[in-house]
Amino acid sequence: MSPKHASAAILAAATLALGAGASLADSPEATVWQHHHESFTYYGITTLYSCDGLEGKVGQILQFLGARDAKVRAGGCARGSNSPSRIATVDADFDTLNSAASASAGDAVQAQWTPFKLDADRPSFMGQGDCELMRAMQPMLTHDFSLRNLDYSVGCTPHQLSIADFRVQGEVLKTSKLR
Repeated sequence: MSPKHASAAILAAATLALGAGASLADSPEATVWQHHHESFTYYGITTLYSCDGLEGKVGQILQFLGARDAKVRAGGCARGSNSPSRIATVDADFDTLNSAASASAGDAVQAQWTPFKLDADRPSFMGQGDCELMRAMQPMLTHDFSLRNLDYSVGCTPHQLSIADFRVQGEVLKTSKLR
């Protein structure tokens, strides 16, 4: 096989391995920041968080996925903000990137599709006990972030921890400076 044909075969195999809709080097696209306000109730059977702990964990997840200006507030913890609680409400204000087909040049931000994975092993701030939180956050994450090739698998079993309870992976629009 000639070097030219070998290079073409390698490129074709790599493109297939990445899956439909992805390429070796997605070109940047114009996006705009869009503001979101979301609320959800966390109810933990297996894992209890303090309100302070919920604020921190939700903020880390939002930042990991490329949100900016995230402000997370949790309330309703029965014994105070730093004591574990079974139930809490979470309010979040944050900005995410959306495609900007009609945005003016001054408002446009260049972004690329960036692979991500959240599970009990990665990133380092996630753990086996985060399954119920990922289930509670699913509507917010899937509605407010620009995602593609998404696999959102959550299968929490009450009172049991497993490394395979949840896996959220795909691609998210991120600016190069947030990578």
